[in-house]
Amino acid sequence: MPIELVVFDMAGTTVRDRNFVGIAFQQAMRSQGYDIAIENVNPLMGYEKPLAIKMMLEVREPDKSKITESLVDSIHTHFVNGMIDFYKTTDEIAPLPNVEETFAALRAEGVKIALNTGFSRNIADVIVDRLGWADRIDCLVASDEVPYGRPYPDMIRKIMAALGVTPAENVAKVGDTEVDINEGINAGCKYVIGVTTGAFTREQLLPYKPTHVIDDIAEVPGIILASHEMAVKS
Repeated sequence: MPIELVVFDMAGTTVRDRNFVGIAFQQAMRSQGYDIAIENVNPLMGYEKPLAIKMMLEVREPDKSKITESLVDSIHTHFVNGMIDFYKTTDEIAPLPNVEETFAALRAEGVKIALNTGFSRNIADVIVDRLGWADRIDCLVASDEVPYGRPYPDMIRKIMAALGVTPAENVAKVGDTEVDINEGINAGCKYVIGVTTGAFTREQLLPYKPTHVIDDIAEVPGIILASHEMAVKS
């Protein structure tokens, strides 16, 4: 079957991230007295952020009774406010190379484009607005719009329902982290494509068994359109 829908991650996959997210996460944790090195933050990229905060607290806080919903909420609020302020004002916000050309190439072939993210919707909306992507994508779903974020398949399934795409064999997922890969696999996507433009290297992505690992998002249309050619031949 041909691919009808490609679901792309945002920061590190389609949106330039020079550790902006990791630094904001660090600052949010520091607001409650937790100092964390950036190399310990990167493995959590891709997860919905309240879960990432809780995971980090479970490693860093010896007194587990202190890990409360209130603490997680306080850190997350600091993170969200910092990210919204950053993305609203920074000159650094930009698409990664070849992203907009990739969107256009896929849409020219009738393939739908969606974004999903470990960010909350209020952050994601600021990014889409600043980049002028509202007319370049068909759907956006954020982690706070579903019961469970990555690696669960809820965001992809919500996108599929919104766009009328079924089955998951007609969907591809593209992302730069472990949980992007696992999300795509758990959703049953035909292609699960890791990109090395974000938090994980090729060597770090390969153990999670993506169907492809690429260094440039410009390779995505070739992978997707090959599935169309195979469908025609069959």
